[in-house]
Amino acid sequence: MIDFSRRQMLQSVSCGFGYLAFQGLRARSVQADSIGGIGGLASRTTPHRAAAKRVIFLCMSGGPAQLDTFDYKPQTGNKKHPGSVFQFSQHGECGMWISELMPETAKHADRLCMINGMYADTGIHAQSFLQLHTGERLRPRPSLGSWIHYGLGTENENLPGFISLNTSKSSTYSSSFLPSIYNGTPIGVNGEDMSLATIKNVSSGHLSEASKRRQLDFVQSMNHRHLAGRPGDDELESVIRSMELGFRMQSSAPDLLDITDETQVTLDAYRVGKKLKVGTCRPTDFGRQCLLARRFAEAGVRFIEVNHGGWDQHKNHRRDLKANCETVDAPIAALLRDLEQRGLLDDTLVVWGGEFGRPGLTPEDGKDETGHNPNGFTFWMAGGGMKRGHVHGSTNETGARAVEGKVHFRDLHATILHALGLPPNDLTYFHQGRAHRLTGPEGGSVVHDLFA
Repeated sequence: MIDFSRRQMLQSVSCGFGYLAFQGLRARSVQADSIGGIGGLASRTTPHRAAAKRVIFLCMSGGPAQLDTFDYKPQTGNKKHPGSVFQFSQHGECGMWISELMPETAKHADRLCMINGMYADTGIHAQSFLQLHTGERLRPRPSLGSWIHYGLGTENENLPGFISLNTSKSSTYSSSFLPSIYNGTPIGVNGEDMSLATIKNVSSGHLSEASKRRQLDFVQSMNHRHLAGRPGDDELESVIRSMELGFRMQSSAPDLLDITDETQVTLDAYRVGKKLKVGTCRPTDFGRQCLLARRFAEAGVRFIEVNHGGWDQHKNHRRDLKANCETVDAPIAALLRDLEQRGLLDDTLVVWGGEFGRPGLTPEDGKDETGHNPNGFTFWMAGGGMKRGHVHGSTNETGARAVEGKVHFRDLHATILHALGLPPNDLTYFHQGRAHRLTGPEGGSVVHDLFA
């Protein structure tokens, strides 16, 4: 008789849903706090009124150049600080200044809430990117999406509460010390064509639904017997819930990833299948990601992250920035328009930005290149209770640093949590002897001026 270990058994069961869940099991002692507790995926009532129900984060990895996208600095003749090198014009009834590189997004100026006073702690990509996602720049911590999923649960128990599209860094969707049920589900990696992307270990047709159910019931009976000997093991309880989710996802997730039911008009608006490769910019399927984000939002996923890399443009600034903007502009506009037309924008918070910004060009030396600037850059938000056609904060005359309405990542996180009805500095989880929170020991300040 062959002696199978429990781990081998879980790896072998139908379509891998057992191992999909079990691989998130971590040997640590954790304890749920009084806010939410281990509530699984059930939707939870928030402590105060929520303006938004869900978040779509459009993450521009690498540091978008704010002076040539959304933070207009007129050229003054100063060779060291020439200002914006692309043309800007005013848009919408609000008269918001937006670069010629984003003409389709500019049509939605009256829906945007611009934050021109962002700043971060460091200009090191990896650290600032981690801080943007987790609030911590040096150590692994639960991601923003995991905290939101933990605090709110999900509107659809057949889907994850947190999905990350085109991801490359597991730390940005990890639940860390939060129970693994709050882990993000990655779909597509490193610019992968989203038409080929799948949720790993979910789809399988070699067994009937009834057989899969019997198989899972058998595995879960062993899990429950194991749990009986380890009372209060929240992590194991979380894995058991994750296995049930993996089973339910088999019937829901594949349909959402299949966009053949969308009209050609919609596909064209999102530029699905229209890839761009200019200079050193990699081809992406960003339009399909944005369309999938809308579909997941409609289906009740709480937090959807859409990633577009390639903004780390030190050389060939004009060429590569133009290529990136051309790639993301129309799909972002289509997403905003789609959400508005479907009545979703009011309770969906759309967030755009990267880990920091870039200083202006210094063309007196003949170079078309930029560096890193964590001291002043731009984010924008739309929907989810935010003011429309509003500009908050500013950088100095050269765009080098935020001087008014300054917003740190901690404040951005606090504002997002507040929009969702969650208390930003009281949403905590007890781990290794103390309570942890997304906004860190310093805490974050809600930027109330952003709310309508």
